Amino acid sequence: MASDKQSGKQPKSTLANRIGDALSLKNARQPVMKRMFSKILVANRGEIALRIFRACRELGIGTVAVFSEADRDAPYLKLADEAVCIGPPAPAQSYLRADRIIAAAEVANVDAIHPGYGFLAENATFAEQCRASKIEFIGPAADTIRLLGDKAAAKKLAKKSRVKTVPGSEGVVDEDDEAVRLAAEIGYPVMIKAAAGGGGRGMRIAHNEATLRTQIRNARTEAENAFKDGRVYIEKLVEQPRHVEVQVLADQHGNTIHLWERDCTLQRRHQKLVEESPSPAISDKTREELCKSAVRLVEAAGYYSAGTVEFIVDKSGAFYFLEVNTRIQVEHPVTELVTGIDLIKWMIRIAAGEKLTLRQKDIPRNGAAIEVRINAEDPQHGFRPCPGKIAEFRPPGGYGVRFDSHACAGYTISPYYDSLVGKLIVHAKDREEAIRRMRRCLEEFHIEPVKTTIPLLKQIFEHSDFMNSNIDTGFIERMMQQK
Repeated sequence: MASDKQSGKQPKSTLANRIGDALSLKNARQPVMKRMFSKILVANRGEIALRIFRACRELGIGTVAVFSEADRDAPYLKLADEAVCIGPPAPAQSYLRADRIIAAAEVANVDAIHPGYGFLAENATFAEQCRASKIEFIGPAADTIRLLGDKAAAKKLAKKSRVKTVPGSEGVVDEDDEAVRLAAEIGYPVMIKAAAGGGGRGMRIAHNEATLRTQIRNARTEAENAFKDGRVYIEKLVEQPRHVEVQVLADQHGNTIHLWERDCTLQRRHQKLVEESPSPAISDKTREELCKSAVRLVEAAGYYSAGTVEFIVDKSGAFYFLEVNTRIQVEHPVTELVTGIDLIKWMIRIAAGEKLTLRQKDIPRNGAAIEVRINAEDPQHGFRPCPGKIAEFRPPGGYGVRFDSHACAGYTISPYYDSLVGKLIVHAKDREEAIRRMRRCLEEFHIEPVKTTIPLLKQIFEHSDFMNSNIDTGFIERMMQQK
């Protein structure tokens, strides 16, 4: 499974050009009437590929799966109408090979490609290559992906859209002395961030000038290795923040709505582990401002498709723009359960040129939903991946329970990909009942012999600070250090 982060090199342009592109996209977006697709290739693997197959089946659309040699015997491939091998196990030779994926799409004669998340999902060049091959890319325009994928450019656009941003550099910082001057101006501690990519790569904290000079070099090196783009920028570090994001949907006819927020504060190494909606930590006034800010930003970018605008929220309740994810999120089922809206189906409909029939005033917010990620990892040993064959697999069920997974008894978790086994989501009338339901589900869940994050999740859901929502993004690390 691909990690929840961007992959692939992006062409560079000046910040001014990127902002200008955004304004022209907003003004020039033209509705294009198309027809519903007859066949879609899913350029991904694992649970998200299965999720898309199922949505397509319900829409009456044929599906084509792609797979690496490591996934050749994966059971979920049987739920696609066709399956094509695209290379060896290593992602760089299979799931990240745009040429092989497009060749498979041409041979299978598909109308569109859905990238899922991770791998090529936020690769603007891949989106361009698909459309140049007369195959629709199910996602936003390539120029929009490129603009919003550059965090420094996206921050600039946010400011122009009256969306609050964390104090920091106006764009990328090229010189160490410039970084030192900026840090002294905004005040320590500061956060160094990669301009491209995500998933916590290229992020460093500096508490003084000496650590800043060391950490900015480290951040550039890591960003260059991870994204082939070593540019970084600097922001004031918001201490003990919460991570809250807003789900948006926009069509190609100028209609944009939000589907409320998700709280993704519980993380380890900047990777989300627990997500919930609604956020238990923000007021109704903040919620309204947060959601309206997200809509203003994506409208300014000329955005269409499903997308997520991420924010950090400080202890006083003030929120600041973080980034935009131009794809479906791992945690999208949380939103689906509280709104009753199928996001994957709407991505497909929007790509086919359909207008949104949903109006903002009609978007419900029913009850509370919580998602946990079941990863094949050993939390007691630094979240070390634990690939291997699953001998026993008994997931929970019952009222208000959803489990999105491609795994089963006999399935082998590959060492080549992300360690996600599945996503367990519960829905209830309120947060208290949802927590009780999740506790019951985690007790029922049985996976052997691979180690998973289930024992850690049990501890989290029994912790008084989590129950009282007295948490921030560093909660898991502190909890584990106290053991």
